Amino acid sequence: MTDEEIVTMCGVQKRTKTILSDNMNTFQQMTSMPNRIFTNGKSQSSCIFTQQGRKGVNQDAMIVWEDFMEEGLTFCGVFDGHGPQGHLVARKVRDTLPLKLSSFLDSYESKKQKSIGLNCCSRNSRSDCEVGIEDKVNSLWKDAFLKSYKSMDKELKSHPSLDCFCSGSTAVTIVKQGSNLYMGSIGDSRAIMASNDDNNSLVAVQLTVDLKPDLPREAERIKRCKGRVFALQDEPEVSRVWLPFDDAPGLAMARAFGDFCLKEYGVISIPEISHRIITEKDKFIVLASDGVWDVLSNEEVIEIVSSSPTRSTAARTVVDSAAREWKNKYPTSRMDDCAVVCLFLDGKMDSESDYEEQGLCSATFQNDCNGGEDDDGQICEPSLKRNDTVRSSEEKNDDVGVVVVVGDDNGWSGLEGVNRVNSLVQLPRFSEETPRP
Repeated sequence: MTDEEIVTMCGVQKRTKTILSDNMNTFQQMTSMPNRIFTNGKSQSSCIFTQQGRKGVNQDAMIVWEDFMEEGLTFCGVFDGHGPQGHLVARKVRDTLPLKLSSFLDSYESKKQKSIGLNCCSRNSRSDCEVGIEDKVNSLWKDAFLKSYKSMDKELKSHPSLDCFCSGSTAVTIVKQGSNLYMGSIGDSRAIMASNDDNNSLVAVQLTVDLKPDLPREAERIKRCKGRVFALQDEPEVSRVWLPFDDAPGLAMARAFGDFCLKEYGVISIPEISHRIITEKDKFIVLASDGVWDVLSNEEVIEIVSSSPTRSTAARTVVDSAAREWKNKYPTSRMDDCAVVCLFLDGKMDSESDYEEQGLCSATFQNDCNGGEDDDGQICEPSLKRNDTVRSSEEKNDDVGVVVVVGDDNGWSGLEGVNRVNSLVQLPRFSEETPRP
């Protein structure tokens, strides 16, 4: 072994130890925060559940934070990582983005008090004043979402030990404040809402847009920035983003945190932001990663949640249903990770006795790891049992792909079965080769 190889190995080991130390410190801080859940379990008005797929380490993360910033305000999020360090990116965003949003809103509080104070009502009618206040509040939330997402991506880019060059994460985030919903999202994680129609039947309302490269406005921006958008012959239904000079990395979304190798070529981290007023017809909200939406429709998810034995098990029931559909619809492919958040808008959950009847504790779902995170910052989630239709990493397959190993993450595979992979992650060569037309 050469001196250069020894130095390189020491650098990787040092970086890995730094990441592990940061993760453990963050985990200890997070567990001390009240009304905040990020592992399988329930809160006063929600339940969350994630399960590892068959592609390696679980790269999904999720959070529900009740009484976020103030009493009665709830923050929810689902984050789907991709790339060699996608699991670390997703968890970093989960831990940091809510704090950034809170920080920006706190800084606006004094400005809001000055700009929408009593002078407004002295000059205008009360109705006009209320409209003006509502517009300003909505504008503040939009600005806070934009700035917090921008700051989050900037922090990832300058992170001393987390390599986000070819790794990144989606984000779908919702803040519920009274009857107001504020939503921000990037990537292809999705939020939907169940609402009663005029016949008092539950219907699905999609709250966010899957920001994929084949959307005309997204493709136009990427191509304008010299990036390329096309699908592989093996998976013509999945459009991907490629560098102008190399067939890499093949990102299956148009917006993401991280993925800095593509940030100059049209991939952005600017969220789509929207606002919605909750009515008495609106019943619950579901946030999930694409491992769910790839196999279940909005209507199917609404039906699964509404027919769940208890509200506390609704998220787990959705994940179990998605796992079955993966086996049925894609028997030769590896199931993707799944993460689900169910937020019930009436603020009610099952009674403690109902919860215990399901064999579940009040804080977390019972599993082998007791709902915690292991030493490398990974959530310990139950994984799928082996079945004959899903290939293991030892089995031979004819799909084209590469395996990328970074640091000690020996379990991560860049492409194991070509279907439903967010990033092919062939590291770009940055050569002057002739690009594919």
